[in-house]
Amino acid sequence: MRNTLRRSRRRLLALLGTVALAFGGALALPGTAQAANILTNPGFESGGLSPWTCTGNLGSIVSSPVHGGSKALAGAVTSSDNAQCTQTVAVQPNTTYSLSGWVRGSYVYLGVNGGASTWTTSPSAYSQLSVSFTTGASQTSATIYVHGWYAQGTYYADDINLDGPGGGGGGDTQAPTTPTGLTSTGKTSSSVSLSWNASTDNVGVTGYDIYSGSNNVMTVAGTSATVSGLSPSTGYTFTVRARDAAGNTSGASNSVSVTTNAGGGGGTGFKQAAPYLYEGWGDPPSPTTVMSATGIKWFTMAFVLDSGGCTPAWDGSRPLTGGVDQSAINQIRSAGGDIVPSFGGWQGSKLGANCSSASALAGALQRVIDAYSLKAIDMDIENSDEFENEAVQAKILTALKTVKANNPGLKTIVTFGTSTTGPTYYGNRLIEQAQSLGANVDVFTIMPFDFGGGSDMYGNTVNAAEGLKAKLKSTFGWDDATAYSHIGISGMNGLSDQQENTTPAIWTQIRDWANSHHIARLAFWSANRDRPCPGGGVVSNCSGISQNNWQFTSITAGFTG
Repeated sequence: MRNTLRRSRRRLLALLGTVALAFGGALALPGTAQAANILTNPGFESGGLSPWTCTGNLGSIVSSPVHGGSKALAGAVTSSDNAQCTQTVAVQPNTTYSLSGWVRGSYVYLGVNGGASTWTTSPSAYSQLSVSFTTGASQTSATIYVHGWYAQGTYYADDINLDGPGGGGGGDTQAPTTPTGLTSTGKTSSSVSLSWNASTDNVGVTGYDIYSGSNNVMTVAGTSATVSGLSPSTGYTFTVRARDAAGNTSGASNSVSVTTNAGGGGGTGFKQAAPYLYEGWGDPPSPTTVMSATGIKWFTMAFVLDSGGCTPAWDGSRPLTGGVDQSAINQIRSAGGDIVPSFGGWQGSKLGANCSSASALAGALQRVIDAYSLKAIDMDIENSDEFENEAVQAKILTALKTVKANNPGLKTIVTFGTSTTGPTYYGNRLIEQAQSLGANVDVFTIMPFDFGGGSDMYGNTVNAAEGLKAKLKSTFGWDDATAYSHIGISGMNGLSDQQENTTPAIWTQIRDWANSHHIARLAFWSANRDRPCPGGGVVSNCSGISQNNWQFTSITAGFTG
């Protein structure tokens, strides 16, 4: 049968050729229908994402590696976000479309929401993905997506094509309502964060276009965005318009004018080497003895807790002033140093959890600030009562925002646990809440220990810090230098509770990495333990390993940022 069909096809082609020659070439043979790519900015050559939108603000445009042209999409996947980038387009019902794109990276997916998808494992060079789908009987829009996979590293995508007829003629001419309540929620020297109230539409809002003056600078799916790549000390005026799948666009929102911060990398300018000192435990050393032996200037004093009724006290039981803690602080300051109190910790009755409101918590923090004329405060947010409670997280961040506004120049630090690759779900949530609340936190400090991280404490610490940097960049729109300048590391010298061993040599490596990347803060738990006791295990007054007295403090004193 197949041979017969081939012979018949050859005879037909020969006949058509004869006819064409008889007409002097005037008869053109039917060509293959050329489908149109109905995606906008399919190769990202505009240099911006619009109208693509990416979860977690994790998408960016890069000049290398590319498949075609000079630009491509990079999706900075994290352990909790697959960096999905989408574009919604108008389509026709009951119509077949062909979707294709070039991707590079580990486990990259291409597809349409609610429909077909395809993926590739881990090509080291660009590889093409292709899939077809047919729209429903009344479908007038489709959302195309590309994404990576959790904790698998950055993926790249380029030259994405959706071939088929565009939508239109369907009759949706109603524009969404105008967005309201546009406000700035934060800024740096190179970025401005915005939020607004949602619009409504007869079919559905598919995105919001953010304008700087008359320029459409980005498009997002939600009601907040961070516009990055701005110039320091420069005024910008922003508006937002909503649009739907048919391309109808709302009127412009109210405008908001923002002047970015001054230059200098956009960082905090705050550098602090401050090991923990705990007066209620572990044979507390004389702070001046440690200072004279090591050159350290700052200590992190632990811990301020709730003594009842949202009343701050050292360890929840020692008086805020007039006791051993104030005596130690006076000694430190007399020797030319200073302290930052740490509120919270792993256990005890914590102010963040027990104060009834953010304003009450801010009042408790203010009492400590006033008692010691503080330059900085640290909120050590741990355990299920604070770290794993999103409402308490928000309470703490709102209180920090309040005291920062009421005490010009005060630096605020939040300290929390981490995985070996960066913030966990609750760490990511804490950072996102800090951005959405406009808390303006100066330093996000991770504690890279007790994560069952194995023997490579240097590698795990660096990987955790790099994961934090990536999260700060995606959340706040910062560049690398700015993100690093908002990072702190608080390690555990010697043996950790899970028998992880940070030796003096490893801590020196971590200190040197911290200096080379110009982070803001280096601390460890604790000066009380900065003494040798090889084979001593995890105890309160020594490190459990062989070392010199105050060796970790001496290393930390070399941190300059």
